[in-house]
Amino acid sequence: MSVRSEEPLRRVRMSWEEYLELPERPRAEWVNGEVVFLMAPPVFDHGVAQAQLGAQLARLLPDLYVVPEVFLVLPRNRVRLPDLMVVESRPPDGWVREAPLLVVEILSPSTRSEDTIRKSMDYAAGGAGQYWTVDPELRTIDVWHLVDGEWDLLARIDDKHPTAEVELAGVVVALDLREVLRD
Repeated sequence: MSVRSEEPLRRVRMSWEEYLELPERPRAEWVNGEVVFLMAPPVFDHGVAQAQLGAQLARLLPDLYVVPEVFLVLPRNRVRLPDLMVVESRPPDGWVREAPLLVVEILSPSTRSEDTIRKSMDYAAGGAGQYWTVDPELRTIDVWHLVDGEWDLLARIDDKHPTAEVELAGVVVALDLREVLRD
């Protein structure tokens, strides 16, 4: 199976103030003076994985906030828009500034390197406790946790090993690739 690695992301130089003044909040991230427009809308499998995982986490973590596609303000002049995030408190202005307990990115060919390389470094710098990547094309879920500012792989879930248990906020989360991807 080949994995496509397209990069049709459009980047535009723009100050933070200009970004905030955009008339409608675009589906875009702000990274060190550039707006990174997330061009391709999510495909069906992306939406399924996001919905399935979000529902499971919300059910298991009722005292926390499990939110899809909410702005996360990070160090080094970055604002990211993770596919899912788990945080402890509701931000007063809607922009999450606390270190998330979990950030999830669902990979697609158009955002693969942005999600796995650039965003992972930003999430580590922001102190996220865990970073999960779901790859519907490769049929994997990688579960990373932050150790001394670096990501350490806790579990890789794939067709050969489709389940794993991961602790998040003191709760054991049973991950099943078939349920997340709705096979």
